[in-house]
Amino acid sequence: MPRTPRRRRQQNTPLLGLVVLGAVLVIGALATSGALKPLGYDPAGSSSTSDAGSSGTAGTTDAAATPAAIPAAAARKSLAGLTVRPWATGVRYDRERDFGDAWRDVDHNGCDTRNDILARDLTSITRSADCKVRSGTLRSLYSGEKVAFVRGPESSEEVQIDHLVPLSDAWRTGGQNLTQAQREALANDPLELQAVDGHSNNSKGNKNAAEWLPSDTGSRCVYVTRQIQVKAKYGLWVTSSERAAMSRILSSCP
Repeated sequence: MPRTPRRRRQQNTPLLGLVVLGAVLVIGALATSGALKPLGYDPAGSSSTSDAGSSGTAGTTDAAATPAAIPAAAARKSLAGLTVRPWATGVRYDRERDFGDAWRDVDHNGCDTRNDILARDLTSITRSADCKVRSGTLRSLYSGEKVAFVRGPESSEEVQIDHLVPLSDAWRTGGQNLTQAQREALANDPLELQAVDGHSNNSKGNKNAAEWLPSDTGSRCVYVTRQIQVKAKYGLWVTSSERAAMSRILSSCP
């Protein structure tokens, strides 16, 4: 006599239960691993866009992180590993051709590099909705002086963004051997950039550590250490006089 439909459903129930249990376990594993995201999931976290008006930040405005200073012992070791060579000769240095347009938004956070560094190094800043830093206060790494920054045709020059390793020096100490992308990364690297008072930056110009050091002697260790970090990161070399000057500064660093 044929089985009734009721009997067939009773016999298949354990198998159906195993299938459902397996599906639950798979979904749970995917959720735990992060493979499944809830609706509305934002992989960037709380990177919302806002109109900041005359103050605050606008867009995805994660400012460049302040570079961590490495100990003098580590800097001395890194310096010892740098090649010592005279400046290279060859193709004449050209800022835009060799290192790209200045102050691009290389990290794609909605703000150009200049304004990222101003936001990092100044305090009490105000910003417009287009990410531009309108005002703030700087304690210059080079002079130790406090400088009030107000954006304007003339006043903006009172605070400038310096390349700690001058780009012309970088070009003559191995930069010619880098790719265009590597040179542009160097020119916009937060490790290489510092907001400083305009007077000091104009005084420094394209000089290396053998030719110019910050007037604030307490900042010289950080200044030289950062230069060494940049040169090591991008495979640049130092001249013999530059290496001697850096070594002398590091000998007195804590």
